[in-house]
Order: sequence, then structure tokens, then C-alpha cells
Amino acid sequence: MSFYTSLSGLKNAQTDLNVVAHNIANAETAGFKKSRVDFGDIVAGSAFSNPKMTQGIGSTVQAITQNFSIGPIEQTGSALDLAVSGDGFFTTVNADTGKRLFTRNGSFTTDENGFIQDGSMNRMQIFAPAADPLVDPPIDAQIPAVNGAGASFAGLSVDVDGTITATYDDGSNEDIGRVALASFISPSGLQQVGSSNWQATGLSGAPNYGQPTFGSFGQLLSGALERSNVDIAEELVSLITAQRYFQANAKAIDTATQISQTVINLRT
Repeated sequence: MSFYTSLSGLKNAQTDLNVVAHNIANAETAGFKKSRVDFGDIVAGSAFSNPKMTQGIGSTVQAITQNFSIGPIEQTGSALDLAVSGDGFFTTVNADTGKRLFTRNGSFTTDENGFIQDGSMNRMQIFAPAADPLVDPPIDAQIPAVNGAGASFAGLSVDVDGTITATYDDGSNEDIGRVALASFISPSGLQQVGSSNWQATGLSGAPNYGQPTFGSFGQLLSGALERSNVDIAEELVSLITAQRYFQANAKAIDTATQISQTVINLRT
């Protein structure tokens, strides 16, 4: 019995080490959110068992929980580097697959067609200038290369309320729309898909769309990026703890082996 009990501990320690290593590896990934492993004990018994004699038979991984606390904000100076000061997620749609993704990584740029995207063909979603965020769905953010007067695009700015304003070389300004943010009733239920992107699931609930400065969505900070919320010092302590956890279970297996060998070698 002790072999299987300690073996479950070894497997859990390996999972813990993998999660901590993943956190450390992404300490410099913009918009990354760290995770932790939640363990639970396993107990076997019946209604006829003496509760004073019940033994545990190991542990199991109950969940790998994501931590969505806000990471440090780094100033970059680029107008399309955006950070959210609240709980909102940027919404993007992949141009090829139509897959809807959510991210805290606000590192955006424009492509040759004027679409604002993240470099992986995921286009930022915005509300049209006259749209109602409670009724109208978000659309792809696209900056016209020329305005109605034929003037060429010169630059843009993003306000704290998410309003994207394009400037043209004739001195005119054009309202492109407002950045669409999404919130979830249970962010920890979001599915990680890589590159600091998440997908909605039944556990997270459907996204609620809104614009910056409303409710808990938070303001937009232009010229800034949210860094990873991984604390290296904290992760190194967790790494040492997971290593000791692994070593202790390995030692328990070694001790059980020695006891078994002693019993086998007994002579009458």
C-alpha cells in the first residue's frame, strides 16, 4: 500500500514541478498569467469501517488554477501597445479560422490592409462609432489608408475610454471606433491556447462585452504593456518546495523497499 501511496505523491510532485517550470519560463511573456496546482487527499473506506482506523491512500491533483491578478505595467511609447487597468480582456478574431480569442497581451500592430492585429492574424475587435456595446456585436478594427478627402493616414491615438482616432496628413481626425473588452463570470475556467490567449468554455461562462471605463472592465493605457504576473522569488520557493516534496516521496518508496526486503530475507 505504501508504494502506491508514495507513487501518487511522486506523480503530483512532477505535476507541481511542471507547472512551476512553466511559470518561470514565461516570466517575461507579456499578458501571461501564472498557475498553481491544487492537491487533494484520497481516502478509501466504507460505512462499516472504523473511522478511527481509516488510512489515507495518497493524493491527487484536483485542479490547476490560473491566477488572473494584474501584472506590472511597462511603458513602451507605442500607441498600439495597450494595457487594461481592470478585469477586461482584449477580444480578437483569427482572420483565417474565425476563432474568437481573449487576451491580456495588448501588443498590437497594423497589417498591410490596415487591420489592427497581434502579429498572428488575430484581429482586434472594436465597436463601431455609433454602436451600442449592449446590443451590437464587435467588429474587426481597420484603419482606412485614406480618408474621404483623399488624404493619407498619418498616425493614430487610443484614449483611456478605448476610442481609436486616426489622423490624416490634411490635419483631419476620424473616429475608428472603441476597443471592445470582454469579462467572464469565472475567468479561471478559460482554456489556455498559447501565446497569452484564452478561449471561453462552459466553465468560464459566455463573454460579456463592454467598453473601457465601464464597470470592472478598467481603463486603457496606451503606450504600455502588461507584463507577466509571475514573481520569480515566489516561484523559486515553490520550486524548492516541489523538489522536497518529490524527494520525500522517493525516500518513502526507498524505505518501503528496504522493509519489504528485510521481510523477504527473514529466516525461521
